[in-house]
Amino acid sequence: MKKILIVEDELNMRMGLKDNLEFEGYQVDYAEDGQIGLEKIQVNNYDLVLLDVMLPKISGFDVCKKIRKEGINTPVILLTAKGEEIDKVRGLEIGADDYVTKPFSLRELLARIKALLRRTEKDTTSNEKKDDMQIGRIVVDFNTYTAFENGNSISFSHKEFEIISFLKKNINKTVSRDSLLKEIWGYDAHPTTRTVDNFILKLRQKIELDPNKPKIILTVHGIGYKMVGD
Repeated sequence: MKKILIVEDELNMRMGLKDNLEFEGYQVDYAEDGQIGLEKIQVNNYDLVLLDVMLPKISGFDVCKKIRKEGINTPVILLTAKGEEIDKVRGLEIGADDYVTKPFSLRELLARIKALLRRTEKDTTSNEKKDDMQIGRIVVDFNTYTAFENGNSISFSHKEFEIISFLKKNINKTVSRDSLLKEIWGYDAHPTTRTVDNFILKLRQKIELDPNKPKIILTVHGIGYKMVGD
C-alpha cells in the first residue's frame, strides 16, 4: 500500500484529501504546518508528499528545498493557490515533481498522483540493473538516486535524475523540449519549455567542467538538447 503525506494547514482541505485518498486505497499521514511536515518527511519513508505552498512556520517551498538538499528524493506535488507561472517554475526548480493549482478537482489530483507514482515505480524498476555512470564531473547511481563528485554527495532532485536518465538513454540523439516535457512531466497540462531550459541550466552547473561552454549536454537550437558521449 502506497503511503502519502499531506502537509496542509487548512483543516477541511486536509481531512477531505485524507478521506478521499484513503477511499482510493492509500495509507495517509498528515501534518498541519511546514515544521511538522518537514520532521515527518525526514524520519518516514513516504511514497509521495502533497505539500501546500502557503504553510505556517515553514513554507512549502522551503520544506521542499530543504529535503532535496538533504538528499531526500520522495516525489512531491505542490498545492498552490498562486497561478502565476513564476511560482510554478520556482517550485519545479527547487525539486518539486509536479504542482496543482487551487482550486483543483479531486479527479485531476488523483490522476497526477497515480501518474507520478507510476513513473517513480517505473524508474526504480528500469534502473535496478544499472551500474554507476560517470557523467561529466559526477558519478550517478540510478539505483539509489544519488550523485557524487570526488566522493562528495551532490544534491539532485528526482526530476533532475529523470532528465539525466532520459538524455542518457538517448545518448548522441537530439531530444526535443516537447519530448522532455511529455516524458518527464507526463501529462497534458505540462509546464512551459522555459522550465526545461532552467532544469538543463542547473544540470550543466553540476555536470559540466565549464557550464558556460557545455560539452556534454549540448543545445540544438530551435529543437532541444543532446547528451554526447561514447
